Amino acid sequence: MTGTQDTTFDNGGRLCGQRLWIVCPSYGDVVSFRILRGHIFEAVEASISLQLLSIQFVIVDDTGGFDPEIAELHSLDDVRVVTLPFNVGHQRAIVCGLRVILPDLDDSDLIVTMDADGEDRPEDLPRLLAPLLEAPAQNGRLCVARRTKREESLRFRIMYFFFRTLFRILTGTTVRSGNYAAYRGWLARRILLHPYFDLCYSSTLVSLDIGVTPVPCARGKRYAGRSRMNLLRLFMHGTRMLMPFTDRIAVRALAAFTAIFGTGLILSLAVVAIRVFTRAAVPGWATATLLGILILSFVALGNFVVLFVVFSHSRGISLAGLEEGLDGSARGTSAPTD
Repeated sequence: MTGTQDTTFDNGGRLCGQRLWIVCPSYGDVVSFRILRGHIFEAVEASISLQLLSIQFVIVDDTGGFDPEIAELHSLDDVRVVTLPFNVGHQRAIVCGLRVILPDLDDSDLIVTMDADGEDRPEDLPRLLAPLLEAPAQNGRLCVARRTKREESLRFRIMYFFFRTLFRILTGTTVRSGNYAAYRGWLARRILLHPYFDLCYSSTLVSLDIGVTPVPCARGKRYAGRSRMNLLRLFMHGTRMLMPFTDRIAVRALAAFTAIFGTGLILSLAVVAIRVFTRAAVPGWATATLLGILILSFVALGNFVVLFVVFSHSRGISLAGLEEGLDGSARGTSAPTD
């Protein structure tokens, strides 16, 4: 089902005949998901604009089928369970769940991706969906939750500060949205096959050339259990967040090489000129400094070459069969109304 669903409004201006898909990854978070599901129903019922939406949950089991509590969810009519063959991480799990439901999406369907543990607060759902509901004709709009407050340990906050600083230096942008995002089925079918989503879901949403509407949302607390995000997984997640920005990092590495090499070349010429045309003494540290600058410039050049080759190779492979996935409906679909 990949068409435009008929959407009507009742006398109170509420949407009728429209579906809301909630996609959540789960790694032993069934207890939290049950609580989350109940809170989402409460949030939707309390919002006049959302009351008539038909809610469909998609829970992605990232344990590879080793979570026995997942079986309890099969009896729920509004829950669709997607079991992955092995653990792929919460980012890739979200993408798997979204790609599974792509054939069932209508253009006007609302899609929300969020964590199952409660850290993405259900009470923020009406505000996250508000920009989409206010402009139903703008199918290409993307809303993301911009984190305004986090209740984390001091060690995590310090590490997160340095990560954000490094991320900004390498990419020129910041990612503060996490997995909490909302958009329509029209947009989902056009972006989710992009190869960057195989690397990282949250940062790919920001890296693509799409207008993003940030919605301030504080991060909530887990409903149950403990987080399994240790330092190693946190480091791996941070590394994956950088991957969709490989092209930008390569350009910045080239710019750094050009600036450092140019500075070293100018200073080297200045030292040679002083030695040849004057009798002034050149300090010993000047030669060592120039040598260090030249070494740094070539290190930057090496990083650029490696990143450029990796980016070009991976992008060429991932986009090799792009045309095979196009059908007549995809080619003939009209653009969104701005």
